Amino acid sequence: MSLFGTRRGPGTAALPVEGHLPSLAGATGWLNSAPLTAAGLRGRVVLVNFCTYTCINWLRQLPYVRAWADKYQDHGLVVIGVHTPEFDLEHDLDNLRRALTDLRVTYPVAVDNDYGIWSAFANHSWPALYLVDAHGQIRHHRFGELGYQESELVAQRLLADAGAEGIDQSLVSVEATGVEAAADWASLRSPENYLGAGRSENFASDNGAVLDTPHRYVAPTRLRLNHWALAGDWTVTRQAIVGNAAGGQLTYRFQARDLHLVMAPPAPGTPVRFQARLDNQPPGAAAGTDLDGQGNGTLTNPRLYQLIRQPGPVSDHTLAVTFLDPGVRAYVVTFG
Repeated sequence: MSLFGTRRGPGTAALPVEGHLPSLAGATGWLNSAPLTAAGLRGRVVLVNFCTYTCINWLRQLPYVRAWADKYQDHGLVVIGVHTPEFDLEHDLDNLRRALTDLRVTYPVAVDNDYGIWSAFANHSWPALYLVDAHGQIRHHRFGELGYQESELVAQRLLADAGAEGIDQSLVSVEATGVEAAADWASLRSPENYLGAGRSENFASDNGAVLDTPHRYVAPTRLRLNHWALAGDWTVTRQAIVGNAAGGQLTYRFQARDLHLVMAPPAPGTPVRFQARLDNQPPGAAAGTDLDGQGNGTLTNPRLYQLIRQPGPVSDHTLAVTFLDPGVRAYVVTFG
């Protein structure tokens, strides 16, 4: 049930006090802003958004956060992104700066490489939203995607309580595209899966993974749903799989409209070409934003790549990605 029950506006129910805005001093840097402090934010309504830039769940939430920042900034809302990296590639400031530019994030972002702010909030989720009133009290939180109407209504109420006037109480409408488009939840039958040995599931190559050692893998002729395999020369680390030679292949059987792969090249300026096949055929109309219809793509920057977006009825398929150059680091497969 909504926090407000039947929707009659943002002032129909009491909001709990969940704590106070912790210190932001744990940030290792700030982007798009001079450093902000909890004391300096008193008198303003604050939305704190924990993120990590390769996270598909945050990428699908981002259009709403951007829209709220644009709509309510003149009414006193301060949106702060807290970038707490999940993977090693996300610790790099050049990678983060590039990602924020590409994603049109212009509001302040605290660089939380040491998890200082994450720990101060006792946070445990990407993405996470916290709404803080003008007295520095946390009044609402949301872990994960969705809940956008409820969060925006709370923001409107806190702004009104802080004395903001002339707020348009209609809710934002976003037209998200590419990786930011909402998931097709009704057809989604494949969960996120990490590829590094630390948290991976359903690895199907013969004899399992050999940790931190170059090894030649062989893929089975057929995979069960949500199982995956490697073929060729790979090194499996705790965070990622690393392609040691041209021709290495990653195969995954899935059921979802979208399939994404988080990956990085071996070094800046060293692209890795790859070719994808869906059930042994070029993906055609099912190619995601980072493939052409023949299944050709190039890994250039460390980020999330959309390989598949099925245009019609969703069923299970097998995707095989062959890397034509060595050095790819692949971290996680996500779906939508």
